[in-house]
Amino acid sequence: MARTAPYGNFRFSVIDESGRIVGSFSDVSGLNAEVTVAEYRGGNDKQNHVTKIPGVHKFENVTLKRGIVDSKSFWEWMNEVWTQGPAAKRVMRVVMQSESNEDVQQWKLSGAFPTKYTGPTLAAAGGTEVAMEEWQIAYDVMEFKQLATPD
Repeated sequence: MARTAPYGNFRFSVIDESGRIVGSFSDVSGLNAEVTVAEYRGGNDKQNHVTKIPGVHKFENVTLKRGIVDSKSFWEWMNEVWTQGPAAKRVMRVVMQSESNEDVQQWKLSGAFPTKYTGPTLAAAGGTEVAMEEWQIAYDVMEFKQLATPD
C-alpha cells in the first residue's frame, strides 16, 4: 500500500562519494532545479502567440547548517578547492530517511565543492545558544532517486 502521510523533514544524512557520512547538519536547503524557458514565435505563424522551448537547466547552491563541532573535513575540502581548483570536485548525496531510519529518497550532487563559509555570531550575552556554522556547496548536476517506499 502506498504511503499517504508525508515524511518528516528532520531525518537526513549528508554522505560523500565513499558512502561516509560527512557531518551532522541541522538544516539542508537549496535543493532546487530550474529549466529556463526561451520564447519563440515564427514570423509566418498564423496565430499571434509564442512557443515555449526548454532552455538550459541550472541548480541552486545547497546550504548546510550545523552547530560547530570538532570537525575539520570541510575545511580540508575548502583548502583543496583553493589549491587544486576543479580537481577538488566531489559527489555528495543528501539522503532522507523514514521514521524507522530507512533511506527513502536521495539527491545526488555531482561535481560538488564548497564555495562559501559563514562562521558563528559570537556574543557574550545569554550564553545558552549554540554556535552555528554554514557551508554553501555548488554543484554541476542534481539527480533524484526514490530509494524505498516504506509504510
